Amino acid sequence: MDETIEKKVIEEASDFSILSMFLQADIVVKIVIVILIFSSIWSWAIIFSKYTSLKNILIDSEDFEENFYSSETLSKLSKRLGSQPTHPMESVFFSAMIYFEKIKTGFSNKNNEFKQKFCDNVKKEMEIVINKELSTLEKGLNFLASVGSTAPFIGLFGTVWGIMNSFTAIGISQNTSLAVVAPGIAEALFATALGLVAAIPSVLFFNKFNSMLEDISNKLDVFSEEIILIISKEIFR
Repeated sequence: MDETIEKKVIEEASDFSILSMFLQADIVVKIVIVILIFSSIWSWAIIFSKYTSLKNILIDSEDFEENFYSSETLSKLSKRLGSQPTHPMESVFFSAMIYFEKIKTGFSNKNNEFKQKFCDNVKKEMEIVINKELSTLEKGLNFLASVGSTAPFIGLFGTVWGIMNSFTAIGISQNTSLAVVAPGIAEALFATALGLVAAIPSVLFFNKFNSMLEDISNKLDVFSEEIILIISKEIFR
């Protein structure tokens, strides 16, 4: 009879499929696994969406820069683009054009102090738009950072809990057979593996997106300086 029970235990323990390990796991380990799986899926959704978005913005910005530097006048470029910006650089451009149109009237009789103040206002307006655009693009990155920093520890918690239960089971059953404790240890280590699977891509792409955002930010800063230079020339000439 004992041999039959032991054989049954060994047969159950030999099933190390992912589904089996999840179903046999302790409720705490199950919760940890579900949290990590959800975090990983949500992270990948953010990664695919954010990468596509930032990549398109960089491409569109390069195309816009070509049109900007090849255009005869800012007014002609503004009319050609329409009234709805499609990417951050266009948003900065349209915010400056609102002020640029004012240059055509009423500036010939103004003193230099007034003109300089006007240029400062244009610059502040573009800075506000740049900050708004960058804040929008940064959405979702905090989640990636949180997953990257906490997922390994969540997985480690599941591992510690699972191993603790395995050793408790050894003490209760007085059976130190590897076939008996292996499933519990495997379930515990599975939690650590999931933690790393969730954390590693999150950290890698978080750094990648920060680099892409820095490129976009630099482009917007340089572009805003170009706009200010053009407006200054129009005002002070």
